[in-house]
Amino acid sequence: MRVTFWGTRGSIASPGPRTVRHGGNTSCVEVRTDSGVLIIFDSGTGIRELGMSLIEQDGPVRGHVMLSHTHWDHIQGWPFFSPAFVAGNAFTLHGMSGISGSLNQVLANQMEYTYFPVTLDDMQADIGFHEVREGAFSIDDVKVTVHYLNHTCVCLGYRVEADGQAVIYASDTEPHGLRVLGPSSSVAPQRGSLPHLVHEEDRRLAEFVHEADLLIMDAQYTDAEYPAKIGWGHSTTSYTTDIGVLGRVKRLALYHHDPTHNDEAVDAIVAAARSRAAAYGSDVEVFGAAEGTTILF
Repeated sequence: MRVTFWGTRGSIASPGPRTVRHGGNTSCVEVRTDSGVLIIFDSGTGIRELGMSLIEQDGPVRGHVMLSHTHWDHIQGWPFFSPAFVAGNAFTLHGMSGISGSLNQVLANQMEYTYFPVTLDDMQADIGFHEVREGAFSIDDVKVTVHYLNHTCVCLGYRVEADGQAVIYASDTEPHGLRVLGPSSSVAPQRGSLPHLVHEEDRRLAEFVHEADLLIMDAQYTDAEYPAKIGWGHSTTSYTTDIGVLGRVKRLALYHHDPTHNDEAVDAIVAAARSRAAAYGSDVEVFGAAEGTTILF
């Protein structure tokens, strides 16, 4: 299996000299299995570059887009996904239906003439829609498990298992326990101990990611920033680290970087997460997701 990051930023694209190393495009991650199945997590602005790379391959392009939710930073790149305009290509978009209509309608709405000159119907590829709930389904030899996350709207996390590997995509989620108890409940770890997650839903998330080879998870806010952001639907550095450690994942990619965080700020978040994981005695490999990075299993 191969994983490539095409968009790592949250909330709004923030390109420029401050974000060169970790990237300024919004959420998009490509997964390619050994048998050739293409899975794309989210269609933020990063999907444009992915589309340009796919259009160069020989033969038709077929793939599956797993949408975590339909906030703009996760769908705004879809109208610029060039393979969707080529007849003979085929894509299935998986996700929850919006509160105002079906998944098809929600995506079509952002391409109404008022907002965009090209409609969803103008895309010449064969485009299908699959509205999912918490549970599991299969795509060829790939098992996909869906888990509800804690965002400001219904949001889905995905566990993809193929080739003997498991990759988790858990963007846009907030700790349940910290919202109830406050940020002070995030205590310093003791070596040899395991993270103590007080809320059942937080423990369920740790179970969902259990022993994954790669966990890609929202880590938008520092612990110091979180008190002013409670209820905004994003995780803290400590919480994301604790989920990875308790879930015994092998690699943890800190993701959905805040648009105000430059590369140095992301580096500091990564350093804090590594220090926290080491304090538990965990050997999880922690890194900051960066555009253009490819991980081979």
